[in-house]
Amino acid sequence: MIKGLLRFIIAVIFILSGFVKAVDLVGFSFKMEEYFAPPVFNMPFLEKFALLFSIIVVVLELFLGFMLLLKLKLKFTLSALIALCIFFGFLTFYSAYFNVVTDCGCFGDAIKFTPWQSFIKDIVLLAGLIILFILYRKEISKKDPYDNSTKESSGKFKYILLGLFSVIMMYIMAQGIIHEPLIDFRDYKTGTDMKAEKEKINKNPSEYKTFYSLKNQKTGEVLKVNQDDYIKETKYWAEGSPWKIEEGKNESVLTKEGYKSEIVKFKIEDPTGVDLTDEIINAPKAVLVFSYHPKEVSAELIQKVEAKVNAQKGAVIYGISTEPNTFKTIKNAMMDGTAIKTIARSNPFVLILEKGKIVDKQPAKDYTK
Repeated sequence: MIKGLLRFIIAVIFILSGFVKAVDLVGFSFKMEEYFAPPVFNMPFLEKFALLFSIIVVVLELFLGFMLLLKLKLKFTLSALIALCIFFGFLTFYSAYFNVVTDCGCFGDAIKFTPWQSFIKDIVLLAGLIILFILYRKEISKKDPYDNSTKESSGKFKYILLGLFSVIMMYIMAQGIIHEPLIDFRDYKTGTDMKAEKEKINKNPSEYKTFYSLKNQKTGEVLKVNQDDYIKETKYWAEGSPWKIEEGKNESVLTKEGYKSEIVKFKIEDPTGVDLTDEIINAPKAVLVFSYHPKEVSAELIQKVEAKVNAQKGAVIYGISTEPNTFKTIKNAMMDGTAIKTIARSNPFVLILEKGKIVDKQPAKDYTK
């Protein structure tokens, strides 16, 4: 009873973790790119394979989790899941200890974990899997009746279920890659009132405090002092003070959690730095074309999408990218590439707002059909 319940709980966790990432594989690949980037593992040559690695990880989570649920090939399934947990545990510990990836993406955009929470989750799962391996050791040592034959009806039924599960998951993954996620867990989902979200953020903002790293030039002592204490204590900054701020070592620490929304990063500027955000979210209708890798977009697709958005009479129209001259016949605007990736999973991508409310969002290739 206990081992059956534990097996069910762990299997469901792996299936849910895999599912929320399978729905939005492109989004998970962005997270993988963070791990390959110079500040983390410094393997930028692997960034172009981020989507492939994402697919492999998600497939392993989903199918191993479902095999555990069905109690298929227990020795192989438990061994593979233990190896997977060790791998994830290394990544999450590295992220937490060195504070390099603030969200591991373990449950996609559905549930946000801090790096240390993710690491603890991996350790708990690893312990649970080891306990399962011990509890099922007698069954594992026996020959699996389904290894060489599918004659028994229960065995056939399990493999049929695994096959159906595989087909459904592959369809969901393909939809997310080719079009848009079937289930959108992002703050930029269709129906979101961005104007209302901005108001909530402004009413309850997060508060941060700067901590200075000070080094005593005489004794070599190093202190971390918050901005308020630094101002109050004249010994830290008065003329002749031995304390000097160490450049590049100051930290901004969250002191009050405000209203959390990715829309806090929705800031659009024209190429000269003029803020266009209010104009866009207050417009009766705004049609926005996003591109986070403008150099990878074909001139033909850009031409097609520009022609279609220019037909939207009376709408505020902008082409938004990380480069100032991406678009030729519509106004260019700029936005941080990471923020664009949060909104757009395709490159390029079209977002339509009405009075600040998201009413439609499509990959440009679908929009121009």
